[in-house]
Amino acid sequence: MTVQIKKITIVTIMVALDVVLSPIFRIEGMAPMSSVMNIIAGILLGPFYAVIMAIITGVIRMMVLGIPPLALTGAVFGAFGAAIFYKYGHHIFWSMFGEILGTGIVGSLLSYPVMVWYTGSQQSMYWFIYTPRFVGATLIGSVIAYFILGRLTKISAFKDAQSIFLH
Repeated sequence: MTVQIKKITIVTIMVALDVVLSPIFRIEGMAPMSSVMNIIAGILLGPFYAVIMAIITGVIRMMVLGIPPLALTGAVFGAFGAAIFYKYGHHIFWSMFGEILGTGIVGSLLSYPVMVWYTGSQQSMYWFIYTPRFVGATLIGSVIAYFILGRLTKISAFKDAQSIFLH
């Protein structure tokens, strides 16, 4: 199997996990499992495939679960941030920081105009309405990802895949 087919296979598995686990471990207005998947994808697959995973997951969650466009505005920037910061920082903490910055700050702020457009109303909305929930979800997801990756990095197949995919 080529490297691209392996990456697509892992993206598919991660999309499935994210779509199934997000509603199960959801806190109202928060989706910490998306942060977990963004960080794992960023560390394992790099920016391009992490963003693809986040887009596909967001679209599926919107279509199947009725989630508003927040599924895209948060996850895409978090996946990109997690992957880029890991690519240059080479440590999980940089990936966690990229997820918190991407989803928690950038994604939350960009969600405001998207939701104003989506709902057609500005009443009872302000620019920072989504920031506390998005930051909270990314902090919870980052801690969970830290522990999961602590276990995954002890598995030789994960280390092999990471060395193949990122180099």
